[in-house]
Amino acid sequence: MNEEMALIAALKTQHKNLVLSMFDEGILDDQFTQVQALEDESHFVNQVITVFCNDTERAITELNKNLSYQNVDFEKLYDSIHRLKGSSSSIGAQRFKFACMELHLASEYKHKDGCLRALNNMTREYLLLRSKFETLIELENRVSAIETRERYRGNHNAAST
Repeated sequence: MNEEMALIAALKTQHKNLVLSMFDEGILDDQFTQVQALEDESHFVNQVITVFCNDTERAITELNKNLSYQNVDFEKLYDSIHRLKGSSSSIGAQRFKFACMELHLASEYKHKDGCLRALNNMTREYLLLRSKFETLIELENRVSAIETRERYRGNHNAAST
């Protein structure tokens, strides 16, 4: 049992250090702290991250598709970018938000090559963010699994006596 408690402590420290490094690297901003403050037993933060990633991947696919056309629909592009900027601000994805702003600016000037460069940068930032978010979720899931197992053992042992 002490080994499992030590493992939980180590995993929580790893999680905390990863989040701190994401702040230090400018990947996250204080808004993410606000999101974390809403955490509950339903793993709200994991759900928010998962929805954000799924929506972002769909949007990036749509942006790539739109920019592949000879005649780019800059109005449609602008709307997609605006939604991405909003969702990245809401979750505290600072560097991704800045990359969205770069794409937004290129789209305002209707500069297709600039949009393609900005979209590539935005995609790189997203992939980095997603990778780190996946690690956060994995760490949280491992802690949760161990804690659940410990509760089960505790309940099982109490029922046995």
